[in-house]
Amino acid sequence: MNIIKKLANIDRRIIFIVIAIVVIIPLIFKPKFPIVVSEPVQKAYDAVNNLPEGANVMISIDYDAASMPELQPYLEALLSHCFMKDFHPILIVQWQLGAPLGTQALEKIAAEYNKEYGIDYINLGYRPGYVAQMVGIGREIRTYFNSDYKGDLIEKYPVMNNIHNYDDIDLLIGLEAGATGQVWVQYAGARFDQRIVLALTAVSAPDAYFFFQSGQIEGLVGGMKGAAEYEILVDKPDMAVAGMAAQSFAHMLIILFIVFGNIAYFVDKRKKNKAKGGIK
Repeated sequence: MNIIKKLANIDRRIIFIVIAIVVIIPLIFKPKFPIVVSEPVQKAYDAVNNLPEGANVMISIDYDAASMPELQPYLEALLSHCFMKDFHPILIVQWQLGAPLGTQALEKIAAEYNKEYGIDYINLGYRPGYVAQMVGIGREIRTYFNSDYKGDLIEKYPVMNNIHNYDDIDLLIGLEAGATGQVWVQYAGARFDQRIVLALTAVSAPDAYFFFQSGQIEGLVGGMKGAAEYEILVDKPDMAVAGMAAQSFAHMLIILFIVFGNIAYFVDKRKKNKAKGGIK
């Protein structure tokens, strides 16, 4: 009974510290954590994995730092997958604040696989235009992206020699923190028959499942869990798998705190009632 009483009166700062430890340890040590791969993520993986040799994969960065924990791990896993298969990632940006995130991931993973800029991949950066840009790429990509993110004309880079419109893009992958993915489906998909895979934050993913069910997109990666599944598929478990472990351990700890808190409450209530002669 004394233990339950102590638990009921534990300093909340101790609870915060314990939760912090439970979250931080998996992020540092990255323990193995069982991840079951869902059908939408498997389809997203297959859509990339089954592309022809030397395929061009356009990746649209449509998120910012607020959604980085959910989407950045998938971006890194996706880039690893592309470079493993010797595909050519073509990075573009619809959300201006996402440009540094895309550049950071692209340079990091390209260095791991010894890929050369302008030959194996390219970063076209951000351009305004949104819907007009999506439609314009269907005619000629140089209308909007005549230079890369550094301002160099794309004609100097061999990777862009034969890329003019969606006919030359084998797969479009949008990483979405908002409604931009729906616009990609409406214009690049419906108008130009572009093959599309979407990766979305967990809160946005439910709105895109009907695109997957109808076949308008070929795969769907939802939130950190989807990113963790993709890391498992490319055999490169990293921050998403670690994040799922940290999240799961924290949830289990919180459940234990709730259980002990309720037990302490009812034990204390029973003692008080006994003292009043109410319960025997």
